[in-house]
Order: sequence, then structure tokens, then C-alpha cells
Amino acid sequence: MSAQVVCIIPSRYESSRFPGKPLADLCGKPMIRHVYERVLRAKTVSSAAVATDDERIFRAVQDFGGRAVMTSPRHRSGTDRIAEAVEILDLKDADIIVNIQGDQPLFEPSQVDEVVGPLLEDATLPMSTLIYRIVRDEEIAHPNAVKVVFDERYFALYFSRATIPFVRDGDKRADYFKHHGIYAYRRDFLRTFTSLPEGILERLEVLEQLRVLEHGYRIRVVITPHDSVEVDTPQELERVRRLITGEGI
Repeated sequence: MSAQVVCIIPSRYESSRFPGKPLADLCGKPMIRHVYERVLRAKTVSSAAVATDDERIFRAVQDFGGRAVMTSPRHRSGTDRIAEAVEILDLKDADIIVNIQGDQPLFEPSQVDEVVGPLLEDATLPMSTLIYRIVRDEEIAHPNAVKVVFDERYFALYFSRATIPFVRDGDKRADYFKHHGIYAYRRDFLRTFTSLPEGILERLEVLEQLRVLEHGYRIRVVITPHDSVEVDTPQELERVRRLITGEGI
């Protein structure tokens, strides 16, 4: 039996900068619904679910006909929340799990197909993620734009909030790539990932994908032509609303 592709959207109500963000109204729908509906437009997706620890989010997803899974409030990361949801859903080891954040209501559905492509083609790959060529100079040095360098086979060498690669000589130029937080994992590797102890580099950079590299596993990167707007504040939500309605940035 071929592997299913299941998208799971981790979603929390609490947020220091924007409490209740998943349920914020965006053109007549809660933001989490925009993400859920876009997920289902991807060609490779078999099903989707929202993983949450909040009854309000759980009910809102059910109200629009979506699937929601209640998880523990004690998880440290969205990946841990997804791992519990996968257990509840009783998915198979060969299934591919896609992690899509609930604060990216404008991501392109084709990005799901892009990130799962390598895992569908090569059964030995444990994990993949999207990266995007930086076009805005301010992101090259911004710590919130996580940079990545990779080898000639498109396996990640390192992720950093610092500017990598560092160009020593002024007559040379580099292409910079930022990490786009959409992941795909094989089901059995997700179990392994969440059982690994926190790594030193992960703790320093506060980037959980470094745990994978520190423990000797590989992450295949896929260059996507699409950037995405993350919503972390009410002001960013208003910007997304204007983009949806065609009023511009």
C-alpha cells in the first residue's frame, strides 16, 4: 500500500504577541480555516488535521467541517504536538507527515507537493523542508530569517540565525537562502526525532531542526519559488487581509 500524505497543523491559543491568533477573523473566516482549506488543495494530500490543546480551536475547526485532534498542553514544540496527534490518528510508519504552521494563511498549496516530493521519490529519506532564495536584503542579517547552507545534493549542512555563508572578500557574492518552516517527515522518523535529546546547537540557536543534524540524520532541502507571510501580530494580520482583498501591501 502506498504512503499517505497527511498534513497536521499545530495550533495554540496562547501567544505573547497575539493571543487567540488561530481564531482571528480573516475576511470572514478564522485564520486556521484559511490554512486548513489551502492544505486540502495540494495534489498529494490524503487528509489533514489540526492538533491543538485548546477547546475553542478544537470546536472552531469542527464547526467548519475540519478534523481536529486534542493533544497535551505540555508540549514544548509544534513537532512534539504533531507526534502525539500522529499516535492518536494511528498512522502507518511509511506515511508522510507534513508540518504546516497555522500562521501562514497565504502559503501556496503546491508547496506541500514540493516538500513531500523527495520522500515520495526516495524511501530512504527521513525528512525534508522548504527553503527560499532571499530577495530582500534586510533578511540576510535578520535573526528571524533563518539562513541555511546545503551541499551539492541538496542536503542541509547547517541552519543559523546568523548570516551564512560569510563572504570574506568584497569581490565575491553569495546566494542566500532562508528556511521556510514547512517540513515533511516519514512517520517512523518523526518518532525518532521527538525521542532525541536536545542538542547543544539547537539550544544556542533555538532551532529544533538542528537536533536532526547534530544527531547525524539528514534533511533534504527543496528550493521553493514561493515566499510566505507569517502572522505574528494583529498588524501582520491586517497586511494579509489587504493582500487577500487585493488592496495591496
